[in-house]
Amino acid sequence: MTTTHLSRRTARSAALAAVTTALALGLAAYGSGDADANGRGATAGVQACRGDELMVTAVHRFAGQQGDHLLITASNAGAKPCWVTSYPAVKLGGDVDAASLPHSTKDNPGGDRRITLRAGGKVYSAVNLFDYGPNHHTAQSFALALRGTDGREGPFYSVDAKGERPRFSWNEADVLNWNTEKPYDF
Repeated sequence: MTTTHLSRRTARSAALAAVTTALALGLAAYGSGDADANGRGATAGVQACRGDELMVTAVHRFAGQQGDHLLITASNAGAKPCWVTSYPAVKLGGDVDAASLPHSTKDNPGGDRRITLRAGGKVYSAVNLFDYGPNHHTAQSFALALRGTDGREGPFYSVDAKGERPRFSWNEADVLNWNTEKPYDF
């Protein structure tokens, strides 16, 4: 009878220890989410990025070639994580009344997921420039705004293009989704 009592007590202690360990591991896993992974615990309290807390650069790539692009890099210059979604709203040149460029039909649909940027984190997009014929536009800068989850555009900020030939030309242009990887193997 003593053996049975001890066995039940040992089994109960082992079961309680297993439940406690499982609970502790579950809480640790939930609370230690990676801010770049967009898990439930990771994005709690993270706000949308604002244009004034991002450092945006643009480099004109493949200038003078068919299929040249503006590589857009946005870095979180703030102290807290923030998120971007969709694709940036871009207006080429100095015409602030112009419509924003459309989303590229060659890009993946469904760019509505949030990408969280830690402080110092980066995301990328690109403007595809199509230059054909003599009736094209030329510029060296553009305006960029972030979009909310509802698709609305925020305030526009001016961005100067850099690179070997910062001046770019286009007849038509479109924009790619934000991504954590550089598009087109830049």
